[in-house]
Amino acid sequence: MSDTIKCLIIDDEPLAIMLIEKHVSQLPQLEIVASCQNALEAFEILKKEPIDLLFLDIQMPVLTGLEFAKSLQHPPSIIFTTAYREYALESYELNVVDYLLKPITFTRFFKAINKFLNGRQQEAAPVVQVTAATPAEPEYIYVNANKKHIKVLFQDILYVESIKDYVRIHTTDQWITTKDKISEFEQKLPDYFLRIHRSFIVNKRKLTAFTAHDVEIRETEIPIGISYKKRVFEVLKKG
Repeated sequence: MSDTIKCLIIDDEPLAIMLIEKHVSQLPQLEIVASCQNALEAFEILKKEPIDLLFLDIQMPVLTGLEFAKSLQHPPSIIFTTAYREYALESYELNVVDYLLKPITFTRFFKAINKFLNGRQQEAAPVVQVTAATPAEPEYIYVNANKKHIKVLFQDILYVESIKDYVRIHTTDQWITTKDKISEFEQKLPDYFLRIHRSFIVNKRKLTAFTAHDVEIRETEIPIGISYKKRVFEVLKKG
């Protein structure tokens, strides 16, 4: 297996392409073979170049990312990059590596690449280990509330609740409300947090029970959204 991971970026937004290129540039094992703005261009590149990993937008003209992925007989590994959460379930049915919501932070991008490498490791060895000149993932986050920047440890968060344009962070001893959209706040959290509803993210480490309809954290019951059920059960049953 080559030590270099050959990547192709497909997105109709030039700024989105630039951001992914910036993230890729921080990981020396990744190489961008090409970037293009629609699936038809990508199809021609795939016929000519060996590609290991696609960064694929979903909403594109002519052919969507989902349609393009389904059309490939022997597709490379795929990481979807999109601003739309509602395609998550359908994308996982295609056995993609990950589903990144824009704007994509480097921390979240880095997790997706390591997830790709972990899958690769099961197929062949040796595997390339990603090294990046970045600090270790933080154990806390600062949030703006009451005209202060408040430090919140991730391990203290029980769950996060969406309240219109705000999120309420429920911790072991208090709750904090800060102005943020839940989809954007989700990108700042570690992997052990799980979106189970359009309005709720839970800390998997704090769960005490779950049913077909909700999860329990201490005495609190939190509903599982219908569109999230399949993904939630897959994750929870794996432990």
